[in-house]
Amino acid sequence: MYNISTHIIPAANPRVTPDIPVPELPPRSSKRTLGDIKKLGLDLMERQVRQEEDSHFSVSSDKLLWNCVNRYVKKDHKANVRTKGITLFLVQAVGFPMEMWETTLCYLLAASGVIDEIWSWESVQHGDAALLNRQNLSGTFDWIDNTRDIANFLINYMPEEVETSALPVQLHRLPASIGESRQKCGFSSRTLVATGHSFGGCSVALAALHFPALFSSMILIDAMIDTYLGYVWENTQRMVGASLIRREQWPSREDALRSFKSSPVFSVWHPDVLQLYVDYGLYEDESGCVRLKTPPIQEALILATPRTSRETWELMERLDENIELLWILPGSPSQEMFKEGKKQRAWRRPANSSNIVIKSSGHLIPEEAPEELAQIMADFLHRKYSISPTKPKL
Repeated sequence: MYNISTHIIPAANPRVTPDIPVPELPPRSSKRTLGDIKKLGLDLMERQVRQEEDSHFSVSSDKLLWNCVNRYVKKDHKANVRTKGITLFLVQAVGFPMEMWETTLCYLLAASGVIDEIWSWESVQHGDAALLNRQNLSGTFDWIDNTRDIANFLINYMPEEVETSALPVQLHRLPASIGESRQKCGFSSRTLVATGHSFGGCSVALAALHFPALFSSMILIDAMIDTYLGYVWENTQRMVGASLIRREQWPSREDALRSFKSSPVFSVWHPDVLQLYVDYGLYEDESGCVRLKTPPIQEALILATPRTSRETWELMERLDENIELLWILPGSPSQEMFKEGKKQRAWRRPANSSNIVIKSSGHLIPEEAPEELAQIMADFLHRKYSISPTKPKL
């Protein structure tokens, strides 16, 4: 029922951070202990803090970078002069390509086929965007640049109308008058529902803090908006270290899939999502092997710089109360140590806010529980926008 196309836009320029060499990955070793992995993570995090301090005296990078977006538009869309149709804007977690939402979308659109258009976002070092930018990526990254890129797209490049006709691969920049109007009054022909997972949730929340008129509501899937105190800080060290030493190359996609299925992390994913990761998260390199599109060092650099996440935590209580929030949180036993922090996060701005816990899932909700996630999203859209759910077709 939907046409799919891929587009690019120039990222915000200049960047917040300077252009510095990308650090080398440590050699892979099966002998490393958990303490060793956390030490690798802490070393990179401390390096990033020093880089942030030094960057106050550095020249910001002005290298051209690109963002990729996938567009899903209803084939039989007809503009409704009485209401603004729903546009869904999706932002993934660290390390995942934009296509990772597609299993959730299949279930969502089967349950609620009234979303006019969907845009799935890719930050500069992820997926196809990473392949476009690989010669220009820096050895440091500030989360706020992803927020700037999102705002740049929503204000300056998202088309005015939902049209079934094809769009150019490189989207045209809109007239300045339209961008200025959107910042003040929002979209003239759209009702924007932003959905962000983890790092993506923090990015869209910060965009809404700066440009509230753009957003009607937000679905925040375990968004990484936190104080980074106590166990969360220690766990971040582990995640950074694990990203630094993760495997990034396999002889073939079939070998990669077998490897993922034997992993404790990937083996609990929905099989369709795992196949999407193999299909869209990997590319064939010059040697004929397949490699991760998102470089592990870039994944680690994002995780190693959570300052913007802490700042968003501080600002979150000021978010415009006209923007309804739905928090979707994990409730599996592995999340028990984060329970109190997630509770505080969900009620950081209590007005016009609600939350649902998926007890069967860990942090990677779109990967582990896409069907349940889709039903929650469909129910929210039905209640919020008086949409009648349709009978599931899957």
